[in-house]
Amino acid sequence: MMIELKGVGRTYRRPSGEAVRALDDVSLEIERGEFLALVGSSGSGKSTLMNVLGLLDAPDNGSYFLDGQDVAHFALDEQARLRNQKIGFVFQAFHLLPRMSALDNVELPLLYSPRDSVDGLGRKALEAVGLADRAKHHPSELSGGQQQRVAIARALVSDPDLLLADEPTGNLDGQAAQEIMAIFHSLNREGRTIVLVTHDSNIAAHCGRVARIESGRVVSDGRPDRKNTDREDS
Repeated sequence: MMIELKGVGRTYRRPSGEAVRALDDVSLEIERGEFLALVGSSGSGKSTLMNVLGLLDAPDNGSYFLDGQDVAHFALDEQARLRNQKIGFVFQAFHLLPRMSALDNVELPLLYSPRDSVDGLGRKALEAVGLADRAKHHPSELSGGQQQRVAIARALVSDPDLLLADEPTGNLDGQAAQEIMAIFHSLNREGRTIVLVTHDSNIAAHCGRVARIESGRVVSDGRPDRKNTDREDS
């Protein structure tokens, strides 16, 4: 088992002091090599759950086992080390630095790499997403789909076991979204575990498993319903 959440809860407080229960007794298991969609409406808790999985936020209670270790309450420096070595992030807004080339953006995580040599890893990651010929281009010279490919390459450059993607197709048109999902499928076939947050049932239908979040709870978990979707396996 790669990931196991047991009774995870997370409460925030509004400026008024009102408590908001973002996650409520969430238990979830994710096998190595799975492609899981977390689906829910805005405010359902899916992004909070993603942040907990990515060690960007800590639960108030419960346990989070990653590769057999309860990592939820590790020291911040240890969590940062695990993020850099084991987890890659892809976000809706790309988060590319505009004054840096595609290659330089991809290589940013390598600044914190413990590897003896990182030569060539950035170009290899760009090749994996079909953008080797755009290495010197800046984000303003790339389409939205190409920018997201750069962001995926950046997530891959440290060779993580786990990819976390938060609404990765949310800013893309239909064609670009399909191309991005094809890349995720290819990465999953190579053995990477992928957890993808989305509110779009058509995007969720691309995944091997769908967990629906409502009011901070997992209310359903199983194979996606592919009826009435345009999914094409690639």
